[in-house]
Parts: sequence; structure tokens; C-alpha cells
Amino acid sequence: MPLHDLVEYFNGRFGREHRSSYRPFILKDKKVRGLFGPILIDSRFSPIRHTVKPTNIIGHAAQIEVSTHATQYLCENEIENLLANNEKQPTSLESIINFDRLSRTVHMLNFLTLLPSHSSLFLEVDPRHILGIKHDHGVYFGEVIAQCGLNTQYVVIVLSVHSQYARYYRELLAGLDNYRQLGYQIALKFDYRAKDETVLDLITKLSPNYVSVSANYLDHGNDSVVLDNLDELTTVVASVNGQSILQKVDQKKTHSLARSANFDLVEGSYYRAIAFDYLGKLETTGHPLEANQS
Repeated sequence: MPLHDLVEYFNGRFGREHRSSYRPFILKDKKVRGLFGPILIDSRFSPIRHTVKPTNIIGHAAQIEVSTHATQYLCENEIENLLANNEKQPTSLESIINFDRLSRTVHMLNFLTLLPSHSSLFLEVDPRHILGIKHDHGVYFGEVIAQCGLNTQYVVIVLSVHSQYARYYRELLAGLDNYRQLGYQIALKFDYRAKDETVLDLITKLSPNYVSVSANYLDHGNDSVVLDNLDELTTVVASVNGQSILQKVDQKKTHSLARSANFDLVEGSYYRAIAFDYLGKLETTGHPLEANQS
């Protein structure tokens, strides 16, 4: 289905679900954006690459970008009734779930414009969304994916593991298992300095398809200790047949660490230069460049 028709479909679906004439999805210059009251939701995609050959891309991580949007054509009371129950605050669970669904639909529609279309899309899901939906996690979004002509196997549900949710891990893992039963791939993302035992225990219990850590949170004060900890992490991920990802790689030193710690995949601004260099040499020599950074 053409992108324009998909946007029309989801605007109509939104109207029926919320009994509103409001149209949250906007298509302009082949880019889809979403409106959540005065908030404009946009998508940015960052390639997930093979560590030993960064020119090979296996998927894209969707990242949300937000800005303000004028909605003077709506009455104030209509804005308040768009996505949240009047009896609740704007930060209510219902509003969080709706915002999460709206954002992921925007990402999915924009993902359709990327090539190749058979790569995986990594989508973060708010932990509060998983906790707020008591059963059948992923059914609603599965209908969105099907309408876009794709399959859940190409969608990776990413859960950022925060220490504040430690006592709810059992419920979160149960929700992720619901997604898995519908064919989604599962990823755990660690952005905080958790105890190794906690992290490794979660990986062992869930056996996710992917486990990622952010280079922004690595303590480079003692490189040998960092390398030992990361090597232990990647070993455990491999033992459950998962793939490890080091994200936010922005310099050669961090890329070298990813290779030394045996990360399967990487993501970050450092690889943009490699991609440009690859394309330039391909045009000059007619042969692909084997990325050999160390």
C-alpha cells in the first residue's frame, strides 16, 4: 500500500478508536510525523552494523525526535481530550501507552522508506507500557505491522533496563515473552551501571535475541577491567544464542574495545566516516572496501 494510503488508513483508525476527527499522522516530503497534542514526533534511524565489517548493516535503531507544533486550529478542550482521559493527568498510564503506540507507528511508517526493507527495525518500548498492558502484548502493534505489509520477525522490541524497575523485572519479562510468542525479536538495553550478577541473570532468564550497552556509560578509567566485564557480558549473550551490540560508538578507541570484547554488532557516529570512505573507494576502484579498523 502506498505511504499516503497508509497514513490515511492510520488517521482513520485513530479517529475510530478515540472517537475524534483529529488526524495525528502527517505526510510531508515523503516523511511521516505524528502529533500528540502540541508535540510533533519525528523519526531518526541509526544503522546497526557488523563489528568486523561495519559496512554490513543488519538493521536500524529508531530514535524519537520531538518538537513543538502549533495547533491553534483546535480548541483547548479538544487537545486535552485527544489521547488522555479527562479524569487523569497528562502523564497517566493511558496517555503513556497512547504516546508509545503513536511513536512506534510513526517509526514503522518511516521505516518503509528505508532500503533494504528486509532489515530489522529496533523499537524501544516504554517499560510502563509493558506494565500497563496486562496481556496480549504486541497484538495492537502487530496489526500495524501487518497493515504495512511486513512481518513481526523484522521488528525487535527493545526494553531499556533501568534500576528503578528492578522489582518489576518478573512482570517485564512476562510481557516480553508475550511479544516473542507473536514472532517479535527481543532485545535488552542496559544504559546504567548495574551489578553484573543482575544483568547476567536477566540475560540468562530471557535469552534475548540481542543485548546492547551504551559506550556512553562505560568507565574508561581502567581499560582492562572494562574489557573483562564486557567480555563476560558478550560470552553470556553468546551462550544463549544472542548477539551483543555496543552502541554510541563515536571514536576509534571505542570501536577497538568493541572488537576486543567480541561484540557482534555496533552502532554510532564513528561509522559514518567508514561508510563514506567505503563508497568513495568503491567508485574509484570498482571493488568493495573490506573495513579493517582496529
